[in-house]
Amino acid sequence: MKKSWPIIKKIFFWIFLAHLCWAVYFILKIQPFNDFDPKFFIKIGLILVIVPVVIVGLIYWFFKSTRAFINRSLSLIFNILSICYISSLLYFFLVTVVNPPITITQLGSLVTGNGLSRDYVSGNAMGSNSKLAVMASEDQLFPDHDGFDLKAIKLAMKYNKRHPNKTRGASTISQQVAKNVFLWQGGGFFRKGLEVYFTFMIESFWSKKKILQTYLNIAEMGRGIFGVQAAARSYFNKDAKDLTRSEAAMIAACLPNPKKYTVVPVSRYVASRYDDIMRQINNLEGDPDVQDLIR
Repeated sequence: MKKSWPIIKKIFFWIFLAHLCWAVYFILKIQPFNDFDPKFFIKIGLILVIVPVVIVGLIYWFFKSTRAFINRSLSLIFNILSICYISSLLYFFLVTVVNPPITITQLGSLVTGNGLSRDYVSGNAMGSNSKLAVMASEDQLFPDHDGFDLKAIKLAMKYNKRHPNKTRGASTISQQVAKNVFLWQGGGFFRKGLEVYFTFMIESFWSKKKILQTYLNIAEMGRGIFGVQAAARSYFNKDAKDLTRSEAAMIAACLPNPKKYTVVPVSRYVASRYDDIMRQINNLEGDPDVQDLIR
């Protein structure tokens, strides 16, 4: 292993460079160069993730110092970054074919005493109502975007600037899957930058059906309750596929803060948001792309 590690590092270094070029193409595809908004990408932390990795890699490979201490330090940093990058790729492709063994959010729920109730099910076992409800609630453009709703993000940034004591999110279902499967809760530019990376990976390799199914399996839908199947059993004593449209909308209404906004008993927020979700469900269900996803 000691002899093969330098070869593995070189192989993955070139994979990383190709990966980086692909990511830049992906970003420019969703945000054309003639409409480029650098503040947007700085805000989400993309530069804070990519630039340091590129700089360290280039320094290590092309500007090696003759000083032993600096050389060892660069080598250590590059080894750590290589391990992180290779591990993230391997884990990503693992959860492409199997359900996540456990997420950081689920582990945190268990450690903090909130418990862990989950039951992964297939897309067919989720039923159409739960799929329709979460799209109506969380991401109405989900079938059409490439992982980011730029208009919603810009509006949220303007709102948050005007209301510093309030925070409005604009994460798509794809971004929430990236955060919930691979990362942790909370903000910060660094985590947002990693979220962009994993969202790019998800949108590049997973189908929309896979993304939606994963979201419905791992999203927190109550204190210690993860996934629509566990939520359906906990709140209505039935399987997810048997949820009525009304019941699915109530579960979807709690998603912004499932520990605070309760489904049973119905919190004031869930009750107020329920009607809006039902209207959006009626608006979305006739869309052919939406119909393809909920089948």
